[in-house]
This record gives sequence, structure tokens and C-alpha cells, in this order.
Amino acid sequence: MNFKSIDEVLDFAIDKEKEAVTFYNELSKKESIAALVKTFKELAQEEAKHVKLLTNISKNQKGIDSYELKKVTDLKISDYLVETEYTEGMPMQDILVLAMKREEMAVKLYTNLAMGSVDDEFVKLFKLLAQEEAKHKLTFERLYDDDLAGQGN
Repeated sequence: MNFKSIDEVLDFAIDKEKEAVTFYNELSKKESIAALVKTFKELAQEEAKHVKLLTNISKNQKGIDSYELKKVTDLKISDYLVETEYTEGMPMQDILVLAMKREEMAVKLYTNLAMGSVDDEFVKLFKLLAQEEAKHKLTFERLYDDDLAGQGN
């Protein structure tokens, strides 16, 4: 991918987040189990927060400079799991795998874009995006770990 401006990067990232919002909202409409509907709606809300964050950054790009990059813990749970497709009525554990793998791919995308960029502004923005996706991945990994622990695993 060749981006010519920060605005192009932000537009790309906002579109990706909007796709995720749509994805989880669509799943919430397909599911009949109330707890899963709630989970999908919560996932959509989390992705909507990213849309808002990125939209705010696009309106005030000085926010990129003031954004503090921090190391996000990676439990690496998703590294050992196989990506799955959604099927109606799938167990919570599989839904968390689905969500983790989506976030993992987003982290990899933005990390690779940062490594391939020579523009310092782009590098910082891609790292910011990777960090935000890593936070979501960590949330899902913790939920997955808690779910397994609750089953005695």
C-alpha cells in the first residue's frame, strides 16, 4: 500500500474500523442467543470507539504527536489458535478466537506498514494504530483466558 498523506492513512484506518463495526453488528443480527448478541454489540461498540478516535485525530493531527506510544502486553494466545469463520450458535470461546484473530491481523498490518514506511509521521501513525489494535487483542485474549479458567482449563 502506498499512502501519499496522513489523511489517506487515516481514511484507510477509519474504513477498516467501520468494516469491523459492520461485521460485529451483522453478527449480532444473525445470532439468537442473547449473550452472544450482547457480546457482538459490545465488540461493535469497541470498534466504533476506534472510529471516533481516528476521526478526532484526522480533525486534529497534532494528536498524533501528543499520542504516547506504550508497550502493550501480548499474551500471544492468538498465535496458537487457528482462524475460524463465524457460524450461528458458535460457542463464546470460538467467538473470542474470531475477534482475537481479526485484531491480530490488524496489528500485523499496521506494524508492517510502520516498518515499511520511511516517513516519520507515517511511522508514528502506524504505530499508534497498531497499539490501539493490540489493546483490543489483549482484551479478547484476557476474556478468552478467563473463559478457559472458568471451565477448569
